[in-house]
Amino acid sequence: MQKRTRLRACWFTCLGLVLSLSLRAYAQEDFSERARHIFELTNQDREARSLQLLHWNAALAAAAQAHAERMAVEGYLSHDYPGEENLAERAAQAGSHFQAIAENIATGYSESAIEAEWMHSALHRTNILDPRMDAIGVGVVERHGTLYAVEDFADASQAFTPQQVERKVGALLRDEGIDPSAPRDAAELACSSNGGYPEGETGKLVVRFDTPDLTQLPGGVMSRIRGGSYRRASVAACPNEGRQNSFTTYRVAIVLY
Repeated sequence: MQKRTRLRACWFTCLGLVLSLSLRAYAQEDFSERARHIFELTNQDREARSLQLLHWNAALAAAAQAHAERMAVEGYLSHDYPGEENLAERAAQAGSHFQAIAENIATGYSESAIEAEWMHSALHRTNILDPRMDAIGVGVVERHGTLYAVEDFADASQAFTPQQVERKVGALLRDEGIDPSAPRDAAELACSSNGGYPEGETGKLVVRFDTPDLTQLPGGVMSRIRGGSYRRASVAACPNEGRQNSFTTYRVAIVLY
């Protein structure tokens, strides 16, 4: 009798908490033929609809493989087992940086059967064909003839250093006619505090914000900047200590003169 394929999916777009957890390395060159097959089938489904192909992400694969192994031990499908972190936390702990993340899980008798079932499920198909996603990691475990499969998708983002963040924000300020070359000390003090002006600061405006997107300034920041006649700025980036940062976000302070 043909075995039935069971599957579930989930999607996260909010920030998650990073906890320290060591995950087994799962390098690209070591991923299994079963995982490779699902990876290829997924990209075939995207290519058939003229979507960009997903690139393999070793950190996502580490998280997916660890969860597939947990699924095989538990013997039932779940995205969050008791005592286990959620998807965003698992991926972040494995070293992934992302702005959106999603997951498909399933059990079945072959990789092609699992992929076909995913594509016949609206939620799973949405994850596979999501145009925002550009990275994937796949984990597969076989237990007593049953495959436990996990594919984790992400809109992967590069993790920038504070200096890179400051340069990018500075370029955005230049686009607004503001010179960002004022000494960064003032903004650094502002970045490390939760509100108000740094002691002794003579700037006209201090703005602080968290953002995952360094291609543009947040709308609220833009409206405040454009609402005044500012010529120079001090810019600093600082760690998101004590904040939810499973998703790649940057904390920035700008002092405007």
